[in-house]
Amino acid sequence: MHLILASTSPARLALLRAAGIEPALVSPGVDEDAVTAEANARAGAPLGAHDVVELLARAKAEAAAALHVAATDAGTADTGASVTSLILGGDSVFVLDGVIYGKPHTAQKARERWQLQRGRTGMLYSGHWLIELVDGVPGRAVGAVAVSEVSFADDITDAELDAYIGTGEPLFVAGAFTIDSLGAPFITRIVGDPSAVVGLSLPTLRRLVAGLGHHWPDLWNRRGVL
Repeated sequence: MHLILASTSPARLALLRAAGIEPALVSPGVDEDAVTAEANARAGAPLGAHDVVELLARAKAEAAAALHVAATDAGTADTGASVTSLILGGDSVFVLDGVIYGKPHTAQKARERWQLQRGRTGMLYSGHWLIELVDGVPGRAVGAVAVSEVSFADDITDAELDAYIGTGEPLFVAGAFTIDSLGAPFITRIVGDPSAVVGLSLPTLRRLVAGLGHHWPDLWNRRGVL
């Protein structure tokens, strides 16, 4: 059984590798802002964080599944013996004071967010969507959202923030922080699954895999795991 990761996130890839899984990688090419705006318009109001991350995780997984089907139809995918694959889409947002924050993209926005969250506690929402493919044909799908509480140090200096933002790391991660790299020393407490804060809840993924009737160890394919 193969896992296909519908993401370009290095953090999600590193998590899976550490858990013994070497996934195939697909860039889903989803316009997250457009997908969210369309859903908000249909709902007549902005979606909450839980719905946003599930929506975007699903959109990414379905886009990757469509790419896989197109490759199969074109004869460029493996069409040998029967193969079961699982396509995983994921998305994360950070919520503080009821406001949803994704990736800041600019140094100015990252600095504004850190000035708000320094010494505070917020919630990290991590969405997952898993699609089963049998011989390249999409079938059953399951999704779930993991939520973790993140607290930030109250003694972070402006000089430390400037140095951290200057590395560029917080510009392209939800909430403008990491717990598995340079941002880790600024985090004082996590309540919930730490891997969800990194970008992918491994316990949640294991439950989704089991929910589709599969055995988690069957995904272990990295050298030295078995």
